[in-house]
Order: sequence, then C-alpha cells, then structure tokens
Amino acid sequence: MADVNRGARPLSPHLQIYRPQLTSITSILTRITGNGLIVAVLLGVWWLVAAAVGPEAFARADAVLTSWFGDLVLTASLWALWYHFLAGLRHLYWDTGRGLDIVTAERLGLACLGGSVVLTVLTVLVV
Repeated sequence: MADVNRGARPLSPHLQIYRPQLTSITSILTRITGNGLIVAVLLGVWWLVAAAVGPEAFARADAVLTSWFGDLVLTASLWALWYHFLAGLRHLYWDTGRGLDIVTAERLGLACLGGSVVLTVLTVLVV
C-alpha cells in the first residue's frame, strides 16, 4: 500500500527548484491568449446581438466597446490574436520535427512575442 504519511515534503518541488523557461512561458501564454480570445468573441457577439435587439441596447454596447476600457480590451485582444496565430505557426513548424533544439525554440518564442507586438502596432496604425 502507498505511504499516505508524506511528512512535510512539498507536493510539487519543481515549482521551487526550477526557474521558468521562455518555452514554458510562451506555452502558458498561448493558453492564456486562447482563453482571452473567448472574451473578445463574446464581446463581439454581445455587440452584434445588441444591434439586432434595438437602438437602446446597441447604444449601451457600443458605448462600452468604444470607451477607453473597450479600446484597451480590444487592443489586448488584437495582440492576443496575433500572438496566438504566431504561436500556432510555431507549433506547425515544430510538428515537422524541426526547430526543437533549445536555441531555435527560444528564438521562435522571442519571435512570437516580438512579432505579435509589431503586428499589433501595425494593425492599429493601419486600421
């Protein structure tokens, strides 16, 4: 039978021992941005439903989305979209069996981070 008396040992000692690596951070960030995009889609659906419901509902939804807070959320969502897209391309590249060494994986992570910021700024400036 398993020893149920584990004493004072931590359950996950790796959290105290290992420092986060760029590849783990970008992996976690991919999951966070994917979930964040759900919020952006829900805001867009709310805006469209409000437009279908009537002018009062649309005015309320439009006021939220065009406020400073709405601009902040939509800009963050735009960055999340670009980041998630680039991370998906990185994973497709990895699926071919290439770029899996540490140096290339870290460079691809930095490219996803930097590229998403650059693409977000370009999109905001163009649109």
